[in-house]
Amino acid sequence: MADDTTDTKSSNQMWGGRFASGPDAIMEEINASIGFDKKLFAQDIRGSIAHATMLAHQGIISADDKDKIVHGLNTILSEIESGNFEFSRQLEDIHMNVEARLATLIGPAAGRLHTARSRNDQVALDFRLWVKEELQKTEQMLTGLIAAFLDRAEEHAESVMPGFTHLQTAQPVTFGHHCMAYVEMFGRDRARVRHAIEHLDESPIGAAALAGTGYPIDRHMTAKALGFREPTRNSIDTVSDRDFAIEFLSIAAIAGMHLSRLAEEIVIWSTPQFGFVRLSDAFSTGSSIMPQKKNPDAAELVRAKTGRINGSLVALLTIMKGLPLAYSKDMQEDKEQVFDAAESLELAIAAMTGMVRDMTVNTARMKAAAGSGYSTATDLADWLVREASLPFRDAHHVTGRAVALAESKGCDLAELPLSDLQAIHADITDKVYDVLTVEASVASRKSFGGTAPSEVRRQIAFWRARN
Repeated sequence: MADDTTDTKSSNQMWGGRFASGPDAIMEEINASIGFDKKLFAQDIRGSIAHATMLAHQGIISADDKDKIVHGLNTILSEIESGNFEFSRQLEDIHMNVEARLATLIGPAAGRLHTARSRNDQVALDFRLWVKEELQKTEQMLTGLIAAFLDRAEEHAESVMPGFTHLQTAQPVTFGHHCMAYVEMFGRDRARVRHAIEHLDESPIGAAALAGTGYPIDRHMTAKALGFREPTRNSIDTVSDRDFAIEFLSIAAIAGMHLSRLAEEIVIWSTPQFGFVRLSDAFSTGSSIMPQKKNPDAAELVRAKTGRINGSLVALLTIMKGLPLAYSKDMQEDKEQVFDAAESLELAIAAMTGMVRDMTVNTARMKAAAGSGYSTATDLADWLVREASLPFRDAHHVTGRAVALAESKGCDLAELPLSDLQAIHADITDKVYDVLTVEASVASRKSFGGTAPSEVRRQIAFWRARN
């Protein structure tokens, strides 16, 4: 999308003034953006209708011209939506494609539409509207993903599984508690989306090329008509700002990272070695040579999509980092990054929501794994602190000796005879066995935000109330 310091005459090249000969094929190729910015057609037409309506209200154009412009724009919208509109690369961008068609439909009145605006504030408006709508869509999709996790968490509030640090068995947790960890993650993503909508909720139209306009426009009127909270407050910043696009990509990258972590866990959990979950055929593929294989391709592709999103963020940051105020043509390269990231994020959230709702959870396998790796060792240490009055560091040392003994005997802590435990520390009684089961371990973790089923249900209720 070009800076409006280039005149937009109605010749087929849209060049005028000192550019009498028009661009050659290479310039046309590098300059045209219609191949991707046609995605903004609805926002462009919506903004133009609001602008024309305001111009007529302010007496800048006639009501008759406004009516012709609005009717013509609605006709163009119908043509594009029905697939009957022919986009031209020679007309560079979505703005000039629409304006040229409008001139064909309604004649000279079309030329009045561009009064008191520039393609600089026009593209800022179109793109901001598109990103706002995409953020609203993302908010809805994240709400759906959170709901899927809440359902699984409620279903498995008491289902025991191993909790991990360093991907090594740490302490028993519940699968419901693990699911709620992702509710927190995606809840933060949704909060970032809502903040981003608030940040960008200002209308750029009326900033013109960079200095505002001498026409008596009403920017508050167009802001209200287009669903913005208010107009932007500095015309130079308005046409040079792409923070809203960078913020969208930042949010997408963080959400993508969360999705990728979840995808990685699903990939691991679905292996025969873990066997914690089984994906349905809808989210798996087979092997062309190994008939026994069931590959978690959907999860793997979600994991990979994050790389594309991260690349888009880095690309736009790099595009913007060296630009002086106000508009530079470099900024034409902003949209493909955002469009691609938005498509990747939408697909990843949809796929993950489907997998979470669809996967089969092997609770027996999880429970068996929860007791492995001496996962109740911390419970033994805590028991020694409570019942034998040992300082925690001493209790930690005693527990370490018990783990070493169990390991040498090839048994779990709960399988050690009392005599062996008392040989390590005389104050250990048979009551210690009450805390050495995985069920007792998770039930004891009643601290706020802990893994006890009662606490998991409390957090589920909290999130259901706000989802």
